[in-house]
Order: sequence, then C-alpha cells, then structure tokens
Amino acid sequence: MTRLKDKVALITGGTSGIGAETARLFIKEGAKVVISGRSQEKGSKLAEELGDQALYCHSDVTKEQDIDKAITFTTSELGKIDILFNNAGGPVGAGLEKVTQKDIDYGVHLLLASVILGTKYAIPHMRKNGGGCIINNSSIAGIRFRQGDPLYAALKAGVTHFTKMSGVELGKDNIRVNAISPGAIATPIFWGGSEVSNSLSEEENNRKQKKLEGNLAKAVPLKRSGYASDIAEAALYLASESGSFVTCQDIVVDGGRTAMFNEES
Repeated sequence: MTRLKDKVALITGGTSGIGAETARLFIKEGAKVVISGRSQEKGSKLAEELGDQALYCHSDVTKEQDIDKAITFTTSELGKIDILFNNAGGPVGAGLEKVTQKDIDYGVHLLLASVILGTKYAIPHMRKNGGGCIINNSSIAGIRFRQGDPLYAALKAGVTHFTKMSGVELGKDNIRVNAISPGAIATPIFWGGSEVSNSLSEEENNRKQKKLEGNLAKAVPLKRSGYASDIAEAALYLASESGSFVTCQDIVVDGGRTAMFNEES
C-alpha cells in the first residue's frame, strides 16, 4: 500500500467528510498529509488519530492569507508539496429571489476563489519540485439542473472550467490539474455542512446520515448511496502514478446520477 510513498499532500476541508476520508487513504498509501480546516478541535483530534504522518493546520479558505499560510506550513514542516486537494466547501446561497450579496460574496470566496488562490500559491513550490498534482472538488451541480441552488451550481461550474484552463497552462510545468464531481455522496453538507453537524449530537448526526443514505440510494441507477470513501479513491487515482497521464479532466463519481436527465430525478 505505497502508491503515494514519499508524497506530501495538503487537503483543505480535511477535518471531516470527504477530506478526512481522503487523508486516511493517502496516509495508508504512504503519503504525509497536512489537514487544514476551520475546526481546531476536530482537526487536532483527527491528526492525532492518524499518527505521525498527519499534521493539522488551522485555516479558513475564505481568507487568502490562510490559504497562503496552509501551503507555507506544509512546505516548511514537510519540505515540499506534491498534492493539493482543494476540497473545502459547503452549502451557500439561496433561491434566486432570496439570494443576497452576502451569499454571493461568501460563496465566491468559499467555493471558487479558494481553488484559484490555492492553485496560485501551490504553483511555485510544485514547479520547484519538478511537478505536482492539484485536485479540485467540484460537483455534478455544475453539470446538470436541480442538484443545488443556482449560485452553488454556477460556482461549481466555474471550478470545473478553471480546472481545465489551469491544467492546460500548467502542463508545461508537469503540474496536473483535475476535478472530481461528486453526486449523491452521503455527507453532512446535505443538512447544513460541518458547522451544523458539529452542533448536533453523534446520535442525531448518525440518524440523519442513515436517512440520507436511504434517500440517495433511490436517486441513482446503482441503488446505493455514495460515500466519502468513493471520492477518496478517485482522488488517490488522480494523485498516484496511475493517473500520471490524466489532466484537465472532471471525474464524475455519482452512481450514474447525471445520466438521469429529467426534471424529476
């Protein structure tokens, strides 16, 4: 289990859900991982659980200085950065008639600017190291109708297009850039994201999780819910030598959801 032996990864939004599961898998495959996120308690606890190959860096990706700080922390503590997983995100906005400028500003910073700035600050370190891999967490909301509110969907479409354009530009530096578009993945984003889940009891979160898994299983051809581990496996493929000839792509991991093109699905 050494597909990422000697690699160093930074995972934003790494304290729970997809980020935490990806950190576990990357470490299992030999990488050293910096987990960044806003929850000091959850991040420190997870890093301790994962052992010597994990470090936690407190960071809020809606703030440019924190993005820079997380990448600087990674390179200063571990000597380099081979893999950047721009994973941090969450629900934003509201319906078209209720969305506010505050929603728009927050959504842009959380979902799109964080990806652009993370890429910006990683480039010189990866170039110095002879290359690297950037993975951006997008969404099937950026591909099809009624998978998120219009603001969220538009920003995720922006993430996917930025991935392709930056991948073209950075190919000469041996920096691969890809996106993953999850769909029907059972995570707390469906009931308000990590901020809400952190305020609930473990019993209540488990209850919501089980209900969500059942509902999502009905919404895809494979008839099962997707899990954070499904996205982690896709990220591992992209980050490893198995994906060494893959760049500028959006890998859809949705159990077939995007093939169900009708307003009711």
